[in-house]
Amino acid sequence: MPATIIVGAQWGDEGKGKATDLLADATELVVRYQGGNNAGHTIVVGDEVVKLHLIPSGVLYPHVTPVIAPGVVVDPRVLLEELDGLDAKGLDASSRVRVSGDAHLIMPWHRELDRLIERRLGSQELGTTRRGIGPAYADKAARVGLRVQDLFDAGIFAKKLEAALDHVNLVLTRVYDQPAMDPAAIRDEYLGYAARIAPLVTDTRALLHEALERGARVMLEGAQGTMLDLDHGTYPYVTSSSPVAGGALAGAGLGPTAIDRVIGITKAYVTRVGAGPFPTELDGDLAETLTERGGEYGTTTGRRRRVGWFDAVVARYAQRVNGFTDLFLTKLDVLGGLGELRVCTAYVADGVRHEHLPPHQSLIHHAVPEYETVPGWEGDVTGVTRYADLPAEARAYVELLEARCGAPVTWVSVGPGRAQTLERAGAAARA
Repeated sequence: MPATIIVGAQWGDEGKGKATDLLADATELVVRYQGGNNAGHTIVVGDEVVKLHLIPSGVLYPHVTPVIAPGVVVDPRVLLEELDGLDAKGLDASSRVRVSGDAHLIMPWHRELDRLIERRLGSQELGTTRRGIGPAYADKAARVGLRVQDLFDAGIFAKKLEAALDHVNLVLTRVYDQPAMDPAAIRDEYLGYAARIAPLVTDTRALLHEALERGARVMLEGAQGTMLDLDHGTYPYVTSSSPVAGGALAGAGLGPTAIDRVIGITKAYVTRVGAGPFPTELDGDLAETLTERGGEYGTTTGRRRRVGWFDAVVARYAQRVNGFTDLFLTKLDVLGGLGELRVCTAYVADGVRHEHLPPHQSLIHHAVPEYETVPGWEGDVTGVTRYADLPAEARAYVELLEARCGAPVTWVSVGPGRAQTLERAGAAARA
């Protein structure tokens, strides 16, 4: 059975965790394919809120095998802390999670360099999570990174560690005037993780292919979002990996014929964390209202998210880049009672109208959004259980987004809980 990819269609924080958790009920394997513990997926089950950073969201189902693929960068301390937290909740995650030995390790100097680089940039900082993600991917690309599999050969690990620190310590001491790192302390810490991590390590590519060959459902879960993609996002205000659908194939080790569904996750409005262009950004009382209603604070960092009207230019771009078969619309409930709503349908920059993302990012920085205004709805929709029972204005808004995005909206979320998701008519036929 072909696999499904879950992709953020905006600047991250779209609600991918909820979507993955909901759909994982009918899935055997859920796979993280990129990023690291810079992700923040929040899932609400009953009265309990579960926050995940590295382990795939499907872990909450006992029948699901959560997989960390080669494209992910792994902080072993965070991995084990998350496993312990989930085990304490009775989820027995340690017996189910599988990790690729080819995944790269986040090392202590990656976190330190992340912090120092952001500090050096000052007002031009990129807004990273300071978890060491970017420096880890940089080492991976420079072919000097350490991988999970290196933990199981003390000699190889020590040799690679010393080689890496020869360069890193020069940078720390001579560029940033910081103390050198002790290879012995790092070696002892990381090799101490090996015994607990060893049972988790497997050939994840073989695991996925064998599952697909026997007809199992596989879901690939991305972190961040399309507009944060290293190649296709608003560079340099992006992440260090490829969250788009193509990145899922490379990160997991699957070919394009293994995929038959790409689900784009999008909020009913737009948010982003950190610096970078944001044409529909709001301020004042309305921004405050959306922030508080939507709980727009980062799961990983706690930073306040910037908020704005729905941007169909970005959505169309994401559709082109990813080839969405479906959209999963989240946080529709947040827009209730706001009166008129706006949807950005085009940008105007230097007197030129752009219905699609402009070819030069400098244009996005000063683009003026062109809006379509539609009536909002009154009342609380969090208790609605059927799409047909939403207010007519809410349904019209959903259908407008669908038309402007170029992909069908199959699910509509009206609250954080699993049950607060409405499946539109015809969704089953598209499954």
